Amino acid sequence: MKMLKLGRTDIEVSDWCLGTMTYGNQTPEIDAHQQMDMALDAGINFFDTAEAYPVNPISAETAGMSESIVGNWIKSSGRRDDVVIATKVSGPNPGWVRDGRGYDGEVIREAVDASLKRLQTDVIDLYQMHWPVRGSYMFRQNWTYDPSGQDRAQTMDHMMDVLTALDDMVKAGKIRSIGMSNESAWGMTQWTRLAEENNLPRMASVQNEYSLMCRLYDTDMAEMAVNEGVTLLSFSPLACGLLSGKYQGGAVPDASRLSLNGDLGGRMTDRTLPITQVYLDLAAKHDLDPMHMAMAWQRTRPFPVSAIFGTTTTAQLGHLLDGLSLNLSDEICQEIDATHRAHPMPY
Repeated sequence: MKMLKLGRTDIEVSDWCLGTMTYGNQTPEIDAHQQMDMALDAGINFFDTAEAYPVNPISAETAGMSESIVGNWIKSSGRRDDVVIATKVSGPNPGWVRDGRGYDGEVIREAVDASLKRLQTDVIDLYQMHWPVRGSYMFRQNWTYDPSGQDRAQTMDHMMDVLTALDDMVKAGKIRSIGMSNESAWGMTQWTRLAEENNLPRMASVQNEYSLMCRLYDTDMAEMAVNEGVTLLSFSPLACGLLSGKYQGGAVPDASRLSLNGDLGGRMTDRTLPITQVYLDLAAKHDLDPMHMAMAWQRTRPFPVSAIFGTTTTAQLGHLLDGLSLNLSDEICQEIDATHRAHPMPY
């Protein structure tokens, strides 16, 4: 297992991270605990959750269940010191958390304590803001993104309020490091600039979507990451299961994400399945499992990455772990880049 520093902190994490967003909905607690044991036994020491989880769907009735399931594992396993636990506070939302209220300094102080209680731990290793309060181009919003209504002074005041609260939480020993999610290059540079200028906690990571089929991160965000010492925690590295091939031919497996939300969060377009097939064919050409290829590709990037994957069942996790040691040849990586250039941005 490859290990890397989380940003400029002294926290070491595996370059694969177990996501828990199905825990409490698609994945029962007993299976979730087995997954955490399996991942840790395989050398994966990094678990990611959020106060809003589980998903498919997210709801006020289930928000917090994933954290609670992780917390029950922490209590029963006795393995807290072996893992790095990451969670997130929600931004403005349709009512899943805090009746839709996003986060500011006051909310963060309350939300950290609530997450600590659910997680049954004294400290959160990485505390993340799930999406910017000012808005984001992630989740297919890039096609119509319009930042013209943003108020820069208001954004700076908000960032300072948040960083000050996070500083209080670090000094209180409740969190060790901080990160953003669904953030832009401009946003990340402002967070890091304000932290450095005011001796406040510095963003160690950013959790953005990144896969063979979603490569928005490759330009400005990659440059930010290298120069600012920020680790990418890539979510949906298997393109929401598309790269497993299970949706080819219009298939909709029972209990799959597609069966639950209809369009994979806007990822199902007329181009999606044909382009998916190109990657499936490329993997087959080299006698590789496409999911193993997709995860191994994350290790080839010219910036630090810990890839967050989620598996609904232990069988799925076992299959994915079979590819843990795979490294891709330069030839395959060149073919992947050629495929991306020929078939960019399917969604």
